Amino acid sequence: MAESLPDKKARARKILSRLARAYPDARTELHFATPLDLLVATILSAQCTDERVNAVTAELFPRYRQARDWADLPLPTLEKAIHSTGFFRAKARSIVGMARGLVERHGGEVPRTLEELVALPGVGRKTANVVLGNAFGIPALAVDTHVFRVSQRLGLPAGTTPRTSTTSSAWCCPSPAGPGRATCSSCTGGGCASPGARPARPARWRRSAPGPARPSRASPRRPSPPGAHPGRAPDGQAVDPVGPFSYDYPLPFIQSGRRA
Repeated sequence: MAESLPDKKARARKILSRLARAYPDARTELHFATPLDLLVATILSAQCTDERVNAVTAELFPRYRQARDWADLPLPTLEKAIHSTGFFRAKARSIVGMARGLVERHGGEVPRTLEELVALPGVGRKTANVVLGNAFGIPALAVDTHVFRVSQRLGLPAGTTPRTSTTSSAWCCPSPAGPGRATCSSCTGGGCASPGARPARPARWRRSAPGPARPSRASPRRPSPPGAHPGRAPDGQAVDPVGPFSYDYPLPFIQSGRRA
């Protein structure tokens, strides 16, 4: 029997209450002093740890304080400064393009609406919601891979992608919350990384019975010669066997593209 919306809202309130007790000081780990700082840091955080981003921005933020400073920054200079965050060329183009958009359309100020933020170069829905929720205190659901995984396991959203999950979760959740990277691991990694990531009663996810193994696109493996390392092929390349698991909810994925 499908869960009704009032029942789902009641269960969501219980989940949020438990998460609030488990994470009383939940906030972004990115360091920032202004909305512009957070916007730049969130763009840099794509496929990068918050610790690395904070180390890089500690050198950048004192030098570049206004949108005009970022807009006038030569790409090679910025690329060199953010090289350690990965994808530095795409990130540099996004930051400079975003800053130029702020100068041209908003007088150098960060706008306070989702529509205006996502219209800026390099700014996607997740980045915009992070800024709205953490810099301006506006309720927003920043759905990334981690939030998507946890919300799917809790059975809250009806969506099968982070974007549709944002809309459906907003209907049942009175405020945004989630354990995020602190406790979430991929489904293929054995589930949640710690008991804190799944409240005991409200959770409604389960792992289904093992299904048929996926056909391998690689060439068939030959038996390893006697004495070969059990985890490596004869030529020394690492072997990464995958177990035949199936799930009764959509597997999470990482969106690709220039927008964070």
